[in-house]
Amino acid sequence: IHKFQENKANMQAGRCLHHELLAKQSSCSGNLLPYSRLQNTRKATSFCSALEKQDQYAASSSEVEKTIGRRSLHLGMAATLPLTASLLKAPSSQAEPLTLEQVTPKIVPTTQLTSREEQLINVFDTNTYSVVNIFDITIRGRAAAVPEVDVPEGNGSGVVWDQQGNIVTNYHVLGSVLKGLGPNALKAAAGPPRVARVTVLGTDGVQQTYDGVLVGADKSRDLAVVKINAPPEQLRPVTLGQSAPLRVGQQVLAIGCPFGFDHTLTTGVVSGLNREVQSVVGSIIPGGIQTDAAINPGNSGGPLLDSAGHLVGINTAIFTNTGTSVGVGFAIPGDMVTRIVPQLISNGRVVRPSLGIQVASPAVAARLNVTDGALVQLVVPGGAAQRAGLLPTRRGLTGIITGDVIKELNGVQIKAPPDLSRVLDELQIGQQVPLKVLRAADDKAQQEVTLLAELASE
Repeated sequence: IHKFQENKANMQAGRCLHHELLAKQSSCSGNLLPYSRLQNTRKATSFCSALEKQDQYAASSSEVEKTIGRRSLHLGMAATLPLTASLLKAPSSQAEPLTLEQVTPKIVPTTQLTSREEQLINVFDTNTYSVVNIFDITIRGRAAAVPEVDVPEGNGSGVVWDQQGNIVTNYHVLGSVLKGLGPNALKAAAGPPRVARVTVLGTDGVQQTYDGVLVGADKSRDLAVVKINAPPEQLRPVTLGQSAPLRVGQQVLAIGCPFGFDHTLTTGVVSGLNREVQSVVGSIIPGGIQTDAAINPGNSGGPLLDSAGHLVGINTAIFTNTGTSVGVGFAIPGDMVTRIVPQLISNGRVVRPSLGIQVASPAVAARLNVTDGALVQLVVPGGAAQRAGLLPTRRGLTGIITGDVIKELNGVQIKAPPDLSRVLDELQIGQQVPLKVLRAADDKAQQEVTLLAELASE
């Protein structure tokens, strides 16, 4: 402005421009374009016209104003005005909307399955048709003029045993209805009682539900067999394996219906072997398989499979404080299942070989300083043990004399009472087996005695 005042010749012509520039400087908040010397009124008028254009787009072109600011206008009026005309453009219209392709992230193709994944999938696809869902049916008493009502009580799993419709499950899955029927249910004149509804997944992928009638039950080993009237082509029996060769760390799979979610697969390993499993019905099952595969309510009665898809156990119980899986589940060993189920199908019950003795409880044995083996507390008169010469715990002249302590049966070492039960389960009625026992005398001395016993039925 001071340089402008020095040009007295153009003072009068540029006075109005001077005031307009001051006004522009106030309205543009200090963004007034600087200039050097105005040589004539025409140039001053052109410059004012440029300022008016800048004012029109000041609100929507702040970035343009910065571009044509002080740095560029130091080049002079001649360079500034063409730059201003080229940069001052009308604001663009509203941006176009984005397409679905623009907002969709890149999708990575599915990678090839690993050999282990393919193996698990094949085992499941093969065996899922062998697993059924079982509902316990409790028959209520009939009131006057009121028809019989079926009420589903339990919910569990089962295994297709053969194409004749025999289904294996846990005793406790049908516990409510079996308790109401009593021990002579199979002897009723009306025929085998209906105890369950069994839902089967057919090979065509369609689920159908059938009535299941009781074939046989073994409460002491928590096993039961029901039969359904399904077409043989709709039944795919499970492939039986062996549980004796199992090793801790070996992979196993469980298929069942936890909480009613049918055909659920869980995987894990064998965590332990030869566990004493206390079943839901209170019996002690020797030789149990421990696994960390998730087993929850509803898995009971379902199969425990090895990595080849062969049955190595029937899932039966979990150790938990919450009612759900905490990684400690148990299964009835497959070898025991294959011995018991044929008897249940054939006879409706299990006839086991017996020595005809009562084994002392751990508490009684401890009081008599017996910490290893199976202490004979009582001998059944006329039984196999009495005929073989086994002696019970008795009172002598110097006090209580401990009975014979069985240390070995048929060549298998007996460390605890469950070992004796497990070995007996593997033997046959009428079989002669050697026993090694420790026998106490009146003077408290012990000696090893070998006997021969012929096993009888329970």
